[in-house]
Amino acid sequence: MSATHLIINIIGEIALLLWGIHMVQSGVVRVFGSDLRRLLGRGLKTRFHAFLAGLGVTAALQSSTATALMAVSFTGAGAVDLVPALAVMLGANVGTTLIVQLLSFDIALVFPVLIAAGVFMFGRGRGTRFQDIGRVAIGLGLMLLSLHLLSGSIAPGEHSTPVRNLLTSLTQEPLLNIAIAAGLTWAAHSSVVVVLAVISLASSGLLSPEATLAMVLGANIGSAINPVLEGPGGDPVKLRLPLGNLATRLTGTAIVLPFLGPIAVWLSMVGAGDGRLAANFHTGFNLAVAALFIGLLPPMAKLLVRLLPAGPVPDDPAKPLYLDQAALQTPAVALANAAREALRIADVVEKMLTGTRATFHGDDRHVLAETSSMDDIIDRLHEALQRYIAAIARQGLSDEDARRLSELQSFAINLEHIGDIIDKNITELAAKRLRLKLSLSPEGLAEIDTMYAQLLEHLRLAVAVFMSKDVDAARRLVAEKEQFREMERTSTEKHFARVRDGRRSSIETSGLHLDLVRDLKRIDAHLASTAYPLLERAGALKPSRLAS
Repeated sequence: MSATHLIINIIGEIALLLWGIHMVQSGVVRVFGSDLRRLLGRGLKTRFHAFLAGLGVTAALQSSTATALMAVSFTGAGAVDLVPALAVMLGANVGTTLIVQLLSFDIALVFPVLIAAGVFMFGRGRGTRFQDIGRVAIGLGLMLLSLHLLSGSIAPGEHSTPVRNLLTSLTQEPLLNIAIAAGLTWAAHSSVVVVLAVISLASSGLLSPEATLAMVLGANIGSAINPVLEGPGGDPVKLRLPLGNLATRLTGTAIVLPFLGPIAVWLSMVGAGDGRLAANFHTGFNLAVAALFIGLLPPMAKLLVRLLPAGPVPDDPAKPLYLDQAALQTPAVALANAAREALRIADVVEKMLTGTRATFHGDDRHVLAETSSMDDIIDRLHEALQRYIAAIARQGLSDEDARRLSELQSFAINLEHIGDIIDKNITELAAKRLRLKLSLSPEGLAEIDTMYAQLLEHLRLAVAVFMSKDVDAARRLVAEKEQFREMERTSTEKHFARVRDGRRSSIETSGLHLDLVRDLKRIDAHLASTAYPLLERAGALKPSRLAS
């Protein structure tokens, strides 16, 4: 086999290994994505719970980078403290070693069974979790197959003098070994791939024990570089966690580097072969780093906060705060970010309702102009939110996440429509009142105030339904929509009664009063629609309101 043929084979086999890891990760995210995020969120209470949560989530996702991005989203939003988030990363680093330990054993006979079983489950379980479990099985099988092929491709190099001379010249300097492995890990976005490749080279005798350990250190550093470059998005607060993780890796490497020779001799004495040497050192190194830093995390967190202070709060109220682009490939995190941004839109809608209510009591044109300008904020936030939702990786969505995305889009669209109704209708009515120096009758104004108070209550209830998925709250929201309809009808009838009685204020403001009542009812209908998807899934809606 020529050198060119060998290189092409190795590149293809590494690509197959990366694709297998991608299939496993996407399958796990589809089946357990929301559960894993909730597990990680609950685990961020104490350092030790966080360590275990990071270990478990990373072992399932087979990617410490994905775990890091989840943790960064928590800390960047201020939801959790930096100390448990750093503990998550210590656990995530150990979690990746468990994958390497499993795949480093000679289990070549397993991959045909995994691929066959995975293809069967994938074909039979279309649209169900069974299909996604099949995806995971296929991915594991492809990973094992790629390692089997990689070992076969590398083995002949053991007897090739030019190959051995080349690797010997490249791996004489530990620092060069670390740099090569770190660069490869950064490019591949996976320390698992690089460590497994190092195991294959070491098993074939193409790497010395010291070079093997040095390249494992490099893989650990390389996997910590990716979150630093991909996670922060220019925010110093989001940079604290990935930089802290990188610092622990660099410190551990600096401590271990002078003792690579004795460590290699000791690991060899305890019975580890050349391949197992790398896997055992990978696990031992990360366990040692975790043991060293778990007690030092509080002062380390204080130092990171001092070195990376929070930037100024953005002055532009229409600038999204939570739409983290780095989270788009982790749908559960991206959906949570999008939901937080939707709540900001709801806050602006509440301010607009409160502002227009005030304009029917006084003559402050400044309040009217300020309220009208808020629709531009809603429009810009809504546009950014819809772009973000469209960019979320659909292949990682579970059925529950897909429903959540649809509900999120509907909720945001309804809020945007409410903003348009307030800006294009209600503020125009308020401006007309001020321009013509009209005043609503005391009774009419009291009716309008009652409807506004009910709307503000319904807005808060709609937000609660959207966030908590409380069926009882959804029932209440729809039931009170009917009450609001009755309130609108009653107000209209009372207004016409006042007109018939010859009340001058009611006659002058008749059109204004009726249009305002109608627009408030339209807003309430948009708010009530938040409850319909939840009630439909709960079987609490009639098929039709029409009589048979």
